Amino acid sequence: MSDTAEHGTGRTTEPAATPSAARRRAAQRAAERILARPGVQGTIRERLAALAEAAPDVYDLDKSADMYGDGIVEALEERVAGLLGKEAAAFFPTGTMAQQVALRCWAGRTGNPVVALHGMSHPEMHERNALERVSGLRPVRLTSDPRLPTAEEVRDLDEPFGTLMLELPLRDAGFLLPSWQQLTELVEAARERDAVVHFDGARLWESTTHFERPLDEIAGLADSVYVSFYKSLDGFAGAALVGPRTLIDEAKAWRHRYGGQLFQQFPTVLSALVGLDRELPRLPEYVAHARVVAAALREGFAEAGVPWARVHPEVPHTNEFQVWLPYGADVLGEAAVRQGEETKTLLFHRGWVPGGPGLSVTEVGVRAEGLEWTADDVRAAVTDFVARVAEAGER
Repeated sequence: MSDTAEHGTGRTTEPAATPSAARRRAAQRAAERILARPGVQGTIRERLAALAEAAPDVYDLDKSADMYGDGIVEALEERVAGLLGKEAAAFFPTGTMAQQVALRCWAGRTGNPVVALHGMSHPEMHERNALERVSGLRPVRLTSDPRLPTAEEVRDLDEPFGTLMLELPLRDAGFLLPSWQQLTELVEAARERDAVVHFDGARLWESTTHFERPLDEIAGLADSVYVSFYKSLDGFAGAALVGPRTLIDEAKAWRHRYGGQLFQQFPTVLSALVGLDRELPRLPEYVAHARVVAAALREGFAEAGVPWARVHPEVPHTNEFQVWLPYGADVLGEAAVRQGEETKTLLFHRGWVPGGPGLSVTEVGVRAEGLEWTADDVRAAVTDFVARVAEAGER
């Protein structure tokens, strides 16, 4: 979880300026052992140096810089469209803008402004009601329970809707993905209602292991898909919307109207191309090892005598998952930071937030750094962490 509610779980986290948040960031940077070290944790100098080193391998730097979406931007768009098996793609500065534009375009084409979605999806949790206030759309919740919607809920929705939006994976519910059969049934149910299907695929890149399908086959179920470049792929920012060429042409017109036609974007686009080259091929390895880490966490908490603990989902669907423990968020946050400060091993590098009476939750992500951890390493870190929880609770 991040230090702000915008990219968190919808629950309140401490502001970025509080001492505990600053201490956590310092512990992240100083940690010698950590499960994930996203580039966002680096300094400006470090991020620029890494980009300068990698950029010559992904694009000819002697070509002219982009202007208003040409050149390198078009190269990225073509590559992403190919990866996802769609006719065309449009680069956007943010995923929020990309999805609002996509849903607005579909509403115009279907003649129906109603968007059926999950109550824990990103537009409902983190966009300040932008679908209604900016785009004139009307979201209708299939469910708000911390689970995936069902095909029956799509079929039984008591009013017509023009678009079904599915967030894959559903981050705030625990990075959940349906089975392939469930996903195809959801899409079929929408088709039966004469609706189009849009995938919020911010983290779709890491779904191939769970679905046992290539990206283009997964994306092929939907009429349009949005993907992010800064989450799984560790880019600076940015997103892409893919779909039929006529839709993408219209989306680019709306991108201009929404203020997304930036003069130059080559640093961000270069970082996205680097992510596609370096991170995308490694995501299946991260997902596989996340399952090893999750199992070791469950075992470690049981061995340490924690009265109740939950790793959710029990077998992670992606390389990210939730951990729930029966302690206050302040106690768990203090124990996590102290472990990093005192041992240079940071088991939980994201913040803890209240998840209900007597419960707190955090998110765990596994990237390249986490591949060095064995199951024994995880269990040993859990034992040390639980001891620090007891100490923090006594203060």
